[in-house]
Amino acid sequence: MKNLQAIRGMNDVLPDRSPAWQYLEQQMRVLFDRYGYREVRTPVVEDTALFKRSIGEVTDIVEKEMYTFADRNDESLTLRPEGTAGVVRAAIQHGLLHNQIQKLWYTGAMFRYERPQKGRYRQFHQFGAEIFGLEGPDIDAELIIMTARLWQQLGIAEHLRLELNTLGTAASRGRYRDDLVAFLRTHEARLDEDSRRRLETNPLRILDSKNPDTQSILNDAPDFMDYIDDESAAHFSVLCAQLDQAGVSYRVNPRLVRGLDYYGRTVFEWITDALGAQGTVLGGGRYDALVEQLGGKPVPAIGFGMGVERLLLLLETLGVVPESVFTTVDAYLISMGEDADMALLPLAERIREANPTLRLQTHLGGGGFKSKMKKADRSGARLALILGEDELQQQVFTVKDLRTGEDQYELAWNDSARLTAALNNE
Repeated sequence: MKNLQAIRGMNDVLPDRSPAWQYLEQQMRVLFDRYGYREVRTPVVEDTALFKRSIGEVTDIVEKEMYTFADRNDESLTLRPEGTAGVVRAAIQHGLLHNQIQKLWYTGAMFRYERPQKGRYRQFHQFGAEIFGLEGPDIDAELIIMTARLWQQLGIAEHLRLELNTLGTAASRGRYRDDLVAFLRTHEARLDEDSRRRLETNPLRILDSKNPDTQSILNDAPDFMDYIDDESAAHFSVLCAQLDQAGVSYRVNPRLVRGLDYYGRTVFEWITDALGAQGTVLGGGRYDALVEQLGGKPVPAIGFGMGVERLLLLLETLGVVPESVFTTVDAYLISMGEDADMALLPLAERIREANPTLRLQTHLGGGGFKSKMKKADRSGARLALILGEDELQQQVFTVKDLRTGEDQYELAWNDSARLTAALNNE
């Protein structure tokens, strides 16, 4: 019989790595809470039309990467390849946008069929933020400043750089698109295969090509900034000034276009050189036309998406995940003797009741004292609490510090203050 395994590109998160995930998730929740965002949870499966109308039918995601299937009613459904479209759909459907400002965040699994590689998988996870109802550059600036604070919070700020661009309006992008295509037609034979295909479907994405020969051709291409409308240019100028005022460093990259059709005006990416080619950790921008495009009334909007696996890979590469997050046990409770064994579980619950934040593991499954102490040490606990027949009669534990090797001592069952002090090495 064939051994069953996870589908290629869809990975298990095992217990030795899940604490790092939990650490990052907690850091993100704290960040969003500090800036006044509320969580929204949307389905993993959506109507395929949602992504075709939002992302764009001629994008790589829709053409090559989506997991799309017909259900039993022969309706076309898709596993979500990104988070923004579903949040917009939910906000329209449930009336969250009428004369309201919404600051929302989400997290969850996304799915794209592409070649799996380190930090990029077919099932991957994202955190994202979406803001509706604010059209000025101040919310663009705050969103970017918030992401800069995240890097400080995680201790990786020096390893990331910010790149910015403005895509202007649909009209200005259209004018530029026509002139860019005309220019690239004269060099079509030298373009890489992906760029030649995009020339017919999504030529602005060629600006983001990683092919060196294509990039050398683009050095002589029309300058995107020459086509930006005055209002968008003013918006971008104020955004840059506000980032300057806040002390957030950035580089204006006129070739930054992002990969989704719905972006306009501000786009940005945080990039690292610590992961080789997979350098973009977070990206986002404005999508002021998307709500109307999906059937709602016009509402200005901006947001970002961040890959959890890639950010975790960066944190682990830099060695900045605190060791303490991998310690899941504070104290390990051992009993020795028949009466002590019978008292073990009720006493463990009594300890937990008196110490709500204590992470206490009880030894189950029998064994000798030496074996139990080895398991206590392997648990990662700081303290072993030993309950023998004598301790049971005196209502105390014998406490052994497993990390310092200090002399053991006795501790009364109800002495919560002293137990806390011992765990904190006080």
